[in-house]
Amino acid sequence: MLTYEEIIKDEEIKEYISKGNEYLGLLGYTDHSEVHTKTVAKRAEYILKELGYDDKTIELTMIASYMHDIGNVINRKTHAEYGALLANELLKERDLTNSERVQVISAISHHDETTGGAVDPISAALIIADKTDVRRNRVREKIMSAFDIHDRVNYAVTSTKLEVDSVNKKITLYMDVDEEICTMFEYFEIFLGRMMMCRESSKLLGCEFSLVSNGSKIL
Repeated sequence: MLTYEEIIKDEEIKEYISKGNEYLGLLGYTDHSEVHTKTVAKRAEYILKELGYDDKTIELTMIASYMHDIGNVINRKTHAEYGALLANELLKERDLTNSERVQVISAISHHDETTGGAVDPISAALIIADKTDVRRNRVREKIMSAFDIHDRVNYAVTSTKLEVDSVNKKITLYMDVDEEICTMFEYFEIFLGRMMMCRESSKLLGCEFSLVSNGSKIL
């Protein structure tokens, strides 16, 4: 079976991620480079390991997580669906069974909040890992006066920690937010849909999702 370590060394897949990130930069979007995709993969691995999922499911989740944004090379709009179609063709040429490939492309196609939603543990872990990757160094614009609301929200988040409590079945995102840069109202203006998606994904995994900002439970 194809492994995550093999996927991250694949030059063709690297090129899709790199070019997609380059195009998003030109459009003013936050960082979607390998830093993001590897962060998502490792976070998804942590979620499923803590919840006791098997190695094969975890490996497929990490592969889907690493490849989840390749559709940006075609277009940001419906990038999840484009990414699934690209991944389907790429993975046909690599060492996955039909069942494994279908699980990966399904997770990719369901990860975007505008059209998607968790349908299995792989997609659920990918969604939570992706939507909780909010951090200052994803902002490309260096001049704060030029920030749009997405830049401001990401830049205001000075630290994050995702914690899985397998005993009490809770998944919690802890954030420190500089509210002089971005109010919690502005945060939810951008991220409410994503946090709701995390809540539904957590439910599929048998857990409750919570958001704690600056020491106070928000969600």
